[in-house]
Amino acid sequence: MCGISGYYGNKSIPRKVLLNTLNLMKSRGPDYSKHYTYVKGHQKINLLHSRLSIIDINKRSNQPFVIGDYSIIFNGEIYNFKELRQKLIDKKISFLTSSDTEVLLKYFIEYSEKCLDFFEGMWSFAIYNKHNGELFLARDRFGEKPLFYFKDGQDFYFGSEIKYLKSLCLSKFKINTDKIYRYLNFGYKSLCKDNKTFFDKIYSLNPGEYIKINKSKFLKKKYWDIKEEKKYKIDYSEALEESGRLLQKSIALRTRSDVPITVCLSGGVDSSVIASYCVKKLNLNIKTFSIIDKDERYNEKRNIKIILNDLKCKNRIININKKGFLNKLSDLVKYHDSPVASLAQYLHSLLMQEVNKDGYKVVLSGTAADEIYSGYYEHFLLNFYHIKKNFPLYKSELKFWKKNILPSIRNPYFRNHKLYVDNKNFREHIYDRYKELGSFLHSPLKNDFKEKKYSLNLYNNRKLNELFCETTPIILQNEDLNAMKYSIENRSPFLDKDLIEFMFSINPSFNIQNSISKNLLRKSSESFVNNKVLFDKSKKGFNCAIDSLINLNDNKFNESFFNDENISQFIDTKKLLKILRMKKKPNYLSKFLFNVINIKFFFEHNI
Repeated sequence: MCGISGYYGNKSIPRKVLLNTLNLMKSRGPDYSKHYTYVKGHQKINLLHSRLSIIDINKRSNQPFVIGDYSIIFNGEIYNFKELRQKLIDKKISFLTSSDTEVLLKYFIEYSEKCLDFFEGMWSFAIYNKHNGELFLARDRFGEKPLFYFKDGQDFYFGSEIKYLKSLCLSKFKINTDKIYRYLNFGYKSLCKDNKTFFDKIYSLNPGEYIKINKSKFLKKKYWDIKEEKKYKIDYSEALEESGRLLQKSIALRTRSDVPITVCLSGGVDSSVIASYCVKKLNLNIKTFSIIDKDERYNEKRNIKIILNDLKCKNRIININKKGFLNKLSDLVKYHDSPVASLAQYLHSLLMQEVNKDGYKVVLSGTAADEIYSGYYEHFLLNFYHIKKNFPLYKSELKFWKKNILPSIRNPYFRNHKLYVDNKNFREHIYDRYKELGSFLHSPLKNDFKEKKYSLNLYNNRKLNELFCETTPIILQNEDLNAMKYSIENRSPFLDKDLIEFMFSINPSFNIQNSISKNLLRKSSESFVNNKVLFDKSKKGFNCAIDSLINLNDNKFNESFFNDENISQFIDTKKLLKILRMKKKPNYLSKFLFNVINIKFFFEHNI
């Protein structure tokens, strides 16, 4: 796990600029850093790398890594590198290291861009071929590892973080105010509908894409997209067995490391499955980290205790409090080069800080399980639509839902079981209260909600949009930055190509049975996860109340803090102060105020 950045063009980047950029990259790679400069005719190529040593920690695997005409800088992990390495050894290809970096580069030399089809893992990398002068860049299928770029005529800059691009090109970029309005009006779910960032002219390479660039061409291409299975070919028992096998295989692959591994234990099903499998099936001696809010809506302490008693593993509890919140958030916004997506991501950064203090470099998390296994309240409503023609099943599921799920739902949209049954095209719930939030803004946006067509099946298509365009991409971006700020590699076992392709090839209703969401995940894990936690139907989510972090009822503080010209250019300040004076603020307004605070800090750091 590392940081990468670079330049391709006709300019000569001063050595001082290169060293300054490497210094910015230290948190992503504190163990080693280096830069190479290549000159081919009028072309200048700079490759910069900072290393966080996880696999083959020997200096022989430092980067840029060179084989003949090829040089690579690589951020990520190829989890199946041992199997791939053996295939090349069988072809009489020898190796100098035991790293996944050498495997990646040799597969590229052997198969060119087709090498991407072989890899299971997370990555963003750049490979320069000095023979033909071509630069090749690629990002993993799900966007676990970031890759930003800026193209200005013949000059091309790229990096793991936006600040590296700013450093290399010695430019200040104009803030993308449309993105600001989108964040305030629609929230974090709207931020990855395109590849624009909070800065004009800086873009994110989309998941599953690569770029080829030389003096005569710039080619950006999609190399992978999930394929729709139009007919379900297996029954429930087969789906249960295979989904369990694939997930367990994925967890095992993601525990490959030459340094100790830890797990973020929230108390929910996803993290409990990962931690339990590591201890009970892989016999790993792991430590877990948990964060607790005193607000009972988000407190999972009971389930955390059950899992810890069952596994007998060490644990660190971090209690949420107001101490230093504003300073910590400001610092985080500065590091992210963008507003923080949500309160949950602020909490994640606190967890990563504590993981770092205990000396860990690798952490496993349960990201994307909700999208894959149907873990959101909305998925019950999608399931009703999917099974509506099977009236006995529909009636049965509705009965269970009304008894077990409905009492826990606060969102009025999700309390309507006919949401999709009555109108399959309804989407206004995606951007929670966007019309009301828009009334606070000087230039409210229209709901331009657009769905990509991944599947003809409504149920699967909504989940795939969540996975690739809405919730998962921005969570991954934030989790990567939170972790790398503290020199930690974040691994997500649920983001496995074989697992995801399989889960979207089966009947989606297998995921919800008798009002039990994530049914396949729970049932396939019951042999090694404490069933009191595994079959707990309550869903609290990884979050906290904003009141646990800041007192928004302090009128003197509010009037001074929010009386800010960077806020007032977007928001009607009078209406904002009315919100602040409300003694009890609805959840959607608390989220909005968190976003406003983020905007204030973002401008302070970028003007």
